Amino acid sequence: MKKKTKLSSLALIASLHLLLPSAQAQSEPGITDKVIKIGMFSPMSGPAMAYGFDVINGARMWYDKINREGGIYGRKIEVVLEDDRCNANDLVAAVKKLTEQDHVFLLNGGSCSVAVMGAREYVERARIPLLMLNASGDGALYPPSPYLYGAFSISQHAVGGSMVQFAAEHLKAKKIGYINNDDAYGEWNLESAKAQVKRFSGVDIQVQSVSPNITDVTAPLLKIKAANPDVLLLTAYARPVGLIVKRAFELGFNKPIVLAINSTADLKQLVDNVGNKDAFKNVYIQEVLADVPGAPKLQWIYDMYKAAYPELAAKSGHPQPYMPQGLPSAMAVVNALKAAGPQPTRAKVIEALATMKFDSGVMAGPIEFSKQDHAAQKSAIYIKYDGTTMTRVPGSFKSSWTYQP
Repeated sequence: MKKKTKLSSLALIASLHLLLPSAQAQSEPGITDKVIKIGMFSPMSGPAMAYGFDVINGARMWYDKINREGGIYGRKIEVVLEDDRCNANDLVAAVKKLTEQDHVFLLNGGSCSVAVMGAREYVERARIPLLMLNASGDGALYPPSPYLYGAFSISQHAVGGSMVQFAAEHLKAKKIGYINNDDAYGEWNLESAKAQVKRFSGVDIQVQSVSPNITDVTAPLLKIKAANPDVLLLTAYARPVGLIVKRAFELGFNKPIVLAINSTADLKQLVDNVGNKDAFKNVYIQEVLADVPGAPKLQWIYDMYKAAYPELAAKSGHPQPYMPQGLPSAMAVVNALKAAGPQPTRAKVIEALATMKFDSGVMAGPIEFSKQDHAAQKSAIYIKYDGTTMTRVPGSFKSSWTYQP
């Protein structure tokens, strides 16, 4: 009788042990023994959808690839998707719904920096990891929060620094003209530009800050032209940049002009807005991908897209230019989940992210986090652009700016 009771007890313990992994998994929101639920959001509609629609598709096709390969410790990734319309109110509402109603394990979203910045307070209060898609998100990343990671495209704090590095090292510029927006983004990239200038002996920078809504760029351009710079760096948005490139050509400015990544959402439209291809005889473009979009080195991404979304790929305008930028954040999510082990928790994922470094094969530099800096990507390549043809400049150029509390 005692022996039978003892055997029954051992059988019960063994049964409980077999059930334990599933019970542990389900103690965390969005995790079962078969599923990891991830909440995604970006502008899927509206005037800003080009920033996020195909970026989401890029991330999802990486998750689908992982699922086809067996998932993560046997669990398949399930995506719950919300449209944030590049609007702060809609984005925060999406984050709350995904967290409180859909009970996702973590968040992977945000293509518009202003909008994603608004989610910081809620994310910290909910203690849910948020890995942005392609938003720089500097306003949410600094000072660092244990729950927020971003700038998989490039940190705005790195934009200006990388451009100065390129101007000084490749173009051998000593006098740099610099036009930025007079907003938070402009201040961030100017801060890194000034920090980078200090690394080069004899290099000087002349700055003009303009409103994103400026309609007449003559005055700031004349001031820059009077300083006789060796190069003009433009970190403004696409609309004022089109005006500046056009007016610079009209004023006879023939020095190199370098355009930041956020100035070139649609190159064909930029050329059309300028109205004269001759204005692009000495233009360079900052690019955060590892090579010219569509180059052989990146062809695998576009092949994957065509296989995943054949109907979209057949339509004009797809994939949209930012599509590849969705992959590195999805890769980081997968890497963190793998590092968290068979029984992942949000705390384990956060711990894995804090020291993560890998080469995505997509971006110009490594994806790298530290406990002091949660901006993933700080490098860029540069492309000579004549209005039609893109030719890559060898090498990549990295900002040396670091966050100081």
